[in-house]
Amino acid sequence: MLTLDKIYHAAFVLKNVARKTDLIKATKLSDTCELYLKTENLQETGSFKLRGAYYKISQLTDEEKARGIIACSAGNHAQGVAMAAARNGIKAMICMPDGAPLSKIEATKQMGAEICLVKGVYDDAYAKAIQLQEETGATFIHPFDDELVIAGQGTIGLEILDELEDLDAVVVPIGGGGLISGIAFAIKHLNPDIKIYGVQAAGAASMFESRKAGAPVMLDSAATFADGIAVKQPGENTFRIIEEYVDDIVTVTEDEIAASILALIEKQKVIAEGAGAVAVTAVMFDKLPVRGQKVACVVSGGNIDVNILSRVITRGLVTSGRNVNLTIALTDKPGQLQEVSEIIAGCGGNVVAVHHDRADANMAITSCFLKLALETRDHQQIQEIKKRLTEAGFSLVTERV
Repeated sequence: MLTLDKIYHAAFVLKNVARKTDLIKATKLSDTCELYLKTENLQETGSFKLRGAYYKISQLTDEEKARGIIACSAGNHAQGVAMAAARNGIKAMICMPDGAPLSKIEATKQMGAEICLVKGVYDDAYAKAIQLQEETGATFIHPFDDELVIAGQGTIGLEILDELEDLDAVVVPIGGGGLISGIAFAIKHLNPDIKIYGVQAAGAASMFESRKAGAPVMLDSAATFADGIAVKQPGENTFRIIEEYVDDIVTVTEDEIAASILALIEKQKVIAEGAGAVAVTAVMFDKLPVRGQKVACVVSGGNIDVNILSRVITRGLVTSGRNVNLTIALTDKPGQLQEVSEIIAGCGGNVVAVHHDRADANMAITSCFLKLALETRDHQQIQEIKKRLTEAGFSLVTERV
């Protein structure tokens, strides 16, 4: 059984292994609450997963260590297991979904672990890892549904309370549930008045749906770029702990996650992966009843692939009203582009790309579509530009992301 003593023991074991990450005040991310960020993205492996993996492996018997270890992961648990195995001289095999970010795969390899790529998502990698464990007799290190792993993650809760005892709420990402289980267990036992909220991606809301159903459920799919929380079925142990200690669970959309990643970069100089940003997302988009409160959000990881990051930034700019594409139907005659440009410039917008489309079969021979990409300040400015263009007699055909 998970106990507070185990979490304190985990903190002792991890004292010289896991960094006691900063809890920083984020004054620029919310004007409705006093927001703090627990920056687990700054761990040596780039996420909190090192804590649970290392503590679990540290408690194995010599016989279990000799058999080697096997794990499954979307990437962050893999790095934690690989690092712990390397420091303890243990052979490690890790099953990862073939869609895992290349940066996470390569980082895991560099720590000395053997990688087995599995077609599908995390749950498919889990099935393969169980099969290999049965064939080889290696010791399986579960990424979330294990009391020692949960105890390791619970050390984050102790650290949060060490710095801020008067918190009103802690917001935590949920994939399989190991992180929030450990944090909630620790904090609720030390200060039951603090609210614990969980956040999932809407496309992979397995714990959210399980809570509604009253038992762990298996989703048909887990579709989100937040690969660290793309879990189709939560754990039995984590579900039980969450039912007892977590006050509520909410979901956030892909566009909302992208916007919060951009805000973290631009306003707080913090790099978060999709899974790492969802707690902040829930606060930014008013998904939780935390107005006027002192709130800590766990930024659980920062291992985002740079190729994905560029797309996420673009999507975040669109979602926050900083980029927009407009298509205008024009009569193809001199002066039209100049008039459109003057209206946009007068509103303070910036045209970054222009394309004349005369090839659409549905328009008149003397007409064209003017497609513009704009840099804008916010959604209000976009609406002002549209209003001015319409008042000037221009026809807005469509707006595309």
